[in-house]
Amino acid sequence: MTPVPRSTVVTYRDDGPLSRGMGALVAGQLPPLPPVVAGAFVTGVLLMLGVAGSDGLALFAPAVTLLLAGPGSSHPHDGRFDWLVPPVLRLIEYAFVAACGFAHGVHPVLIMLLLGALAFHHYDLVYRLRQRVYPPPWLSKLGLGWEGRMLVIALAGVAGVMTFGYALLALYLWGLFGWESLTCWLAAPRSAPEPAAEVADMGTQD
Repeated sequence: MTPVPRSTVVTYRDDGPLSRGMGALVAGQLPPLPPVVAGAFVTGVLLMLGVAGSDGLALFAPAVTLLLAGPGSSHPHDGRFDWLVPPVLRLIEYAFVAACGFAHGVHPVLIMLLLGALAFHHYDLVYRLRQRVYPPPWLSKLGLGWEGRMLVIALAGVAGVMTFGYALLALYLWGLFGWESLTCWLAAPRSAPEPAAEVADMGTQD
């Protein structure tokens, strides 16, 4: 049985092992929203300055974002505006994927395939939490989390194999997320329809 998450907002973050490990160091004492907003600002500045297009500094943007946003992963996210944290993290990840891909001449089809895998996973995550079908704990580990995926792309840029990195990561994520989602929804119990007699009784009472 998959344990019920203590907060759906925390689950929506889609943290990986690195981010959760940094969160364990501060034991939930760091508010999550300010560091995430700071990480988005720094990443945006780095991308506008062309850091994503530099092989030598491609690792810098995700590393800074991880250092800023990672420690907040253990917070319960019970603040009034903490629901903004997952959308900001999605913006950071998607912008980084697109910026690095175009800066290194990756074919747009590969960029869209990778972004599609991420969008599919995040949509599936939102929908299954609405249905109280919670994702297994191992999915965030094998899915690498937002920080792990950004680091993989950055390392591919440093190694000069960005196109291969995008293709491999997109294939891996589509296989993982697609297979897990399919098996999860096939195994999920279906809600039984309301008996006709009970519906008729309710109509008679009205």
